[in-house]
Amino acid sequence: MIWSLRLPFMAAAFAGAFFCGSSAQALESPWVEASHAEIRLLADAGANPGIRAGIEIKLAPGWKTFWRYPGDAGVPPRFDWSGSENLAAAEIHWPAPERFVDNSGTKSIGYHDRVVFPVSIRAANPALPVKLKLKLDFAVCEKLCVPADAQLSLDVPLELDGLSELLEQAGATVPRRAPFGQNEGLAITKIDIDRSAKPHAVIEVSVPQDIPVELFAEGPSDKWALPLPEKISEAANKLRFSLDFEGAAPPGVAPIPEKLVLTLVAGQAIEVEVPLE
Repeated sequence: MIWSLRLPFMAAAFAGAFFCGSSAQALESPWVEASHAEIRLLADAGANPGIRAGIEIKLAPGWKTFWRYPGDAGVPPRFDWSGSENLAAAEIHWPAPERFVDNSGTKSIGYHDRVVFPVSIRAANPALPVKLKLKLDFAVCEKLCVPADAQLSLDVPLELDGLSELLEQAGATVPRRAPFGQNEGLAITKIDIDRSAKPHAVIEVSVPQDIPVELFAEGPSDKWALPLPEKISEAANKLRFSLDFEGAAPPGVAPIPEKLVLTLVAGQAIEVEVPLE
């Protein structure tokens, strides 16, 4: 089965192994294979109070998987924790992604080689252990895209000591929330909206040093099919990007979204919510 979707936008495993490195102890599930990838669950005592978990995906050479908004083609991963026990909430944190352009010019957004998604876990009853069970549905792509799925589990005891180096590193790649209009450091400084027959936005960003820059845009919901912003000018540490709104809105919705979520990646990464009304 081949997947190539335009968005308007494993066998179960029980873990008792421990991660070893720099005197840290953290839980890991066994690896589970799925379509050109291997997946496992991680957990440590990084969150206080609470549990920090993670989902690690290792991809075969040349293959990629997708961000929460995959761009022109692909599907985002779906995380189903409904089989878990004593789990009140599991919040996925998304590491900063990359842009991919294939031979046809199709642009997608995601990850290659390896990605670790940190997960904030909240127990329904903090006095009891948590049994994590995850059903993961995702896609992997080389020249073509294929669906993949995995089922994983990890028992997390009440007493959990130490930190996972992988989760520490992954947490550092998650974009931090930043205010709109900030003028220092890495920032989204300004946005101008053209409401003509060909509506678009011109977004100005500030980057503190001369390094590669990527900007990603999301609409108010995953029904918006926004293209990737394209750089149109650069002067000193100020860059300007154009974002085309034409044909991006869901049916029956005004062509200019009420807000944008912008992710700016330049060594570090920030996420900025910008109201447009």
